[in-house]
Amino acid sequence: MIIKLLGIWVSPRLCLISVKLLWWPTLRRDVKDYIAVCEVCSRQKSPKTAPIGLLQPLPIPERPWSHVAMDFIVDLPESRGNTVILTVIDRFSKMGHYVPLRKLPSAAELVPIFISNVVRIHGVPLEIVSDRGTQFISRFWRGFCKNVGIDLSFSSAYHPQTNGAVERANQNVEKYLRCFISEQQDNWSDLLPWAEYALNSAASESTGHSPFFAVYGFDPPVLPATFPDTTIPALDEQLASLKETWGRVRRALEESSAIQKTKADRHRRQAPVYQVGDRVWLSSRNIKLLVPSMKLAPRYIGPYKILRRINPVSYALALPS
Repeated sequence: MIIKLLGIWVSPRLCLISVKLLWWPTLRRDVKDYIAVCEVCSRQKSPKTAPIGLLQPLPIPERPWSHVAMDFIVDLPESRGNTVILTVIDRFSKMGHYVPLRKLPSAAELVPIFISNVVRIHGVPLEIVSDRGTQFISRFWRGFCKNVGIDLSFSSAYHPQTNGAVERANQNVEKYLRCFISEQQDNWSDLLPWAEYALNSAASESTGHSPFFAVYGFDPPVLPATFPDTTIPALDEQLASLKETWGRVRRALEESSAIQKTKADRHRRQAPVYQVGDRVWLSSRNIKLLVPSMKLAPRYIGPYKILRRINPVSYALALPS
């Protein structure tokens, strides 16, 4: 019987001799190390392990309306000329404002809307979290925020969880409107203020308080009622009450954030630590390669040099032009 060894047809007897000649004490380890850095394997193999990188929650704000999140609900049926809802959520209290708009605004149109519905009521926030919509990444909006002292944080299409608070708020207000809207779906603009009132009066699972209570220190009445005359409490008592409420809300948010992180990290693994100058492979999952079919495209491209470390799970790479 003749078999093929390293491209050469040899007899079994010669094959045994060849195997013995090619053996060395660290053969298993060396083969394993070679496969681990094999360029073909690195490019083409799909990983079977949990995603790398533990959850990195956004920092908990210190007070209401210092850190907000924004997004739009679009393509709604026309109601009193409106087809869009601007959603603005306070990341501390979870209070939301829902503004009906006739169309998706430009950056220049968004600024006065933001001033009228947020700044006028709650002051200038310190940070705004949003997606990368054209309004939010425009030079006009960036220039406005920079001049009034607002930091901008953008989520990506591949990780929308960054702006999860407003995404959840959008789902809630849509669910409310679906429950009460007419068959013609043309009265949602009239229901939107009541939806905001209801959502801001409901206790938040994260904080344990309603958003209204977290901001103002009391819950609004469910139905209009007549209140007897009473003495106005001292200002310091009101401030002390608000400070105590904010402390409870912050502790509840920290506990909720820790629980969310624990649950998310069950399906993740610790990210390796890279140094500036290291060369790493880049996943092609969210990159459109110039190939006929992504089904047979390389799973990873590169390797590329690391320019800087952004956070424990994000790095900037020197990508080709």
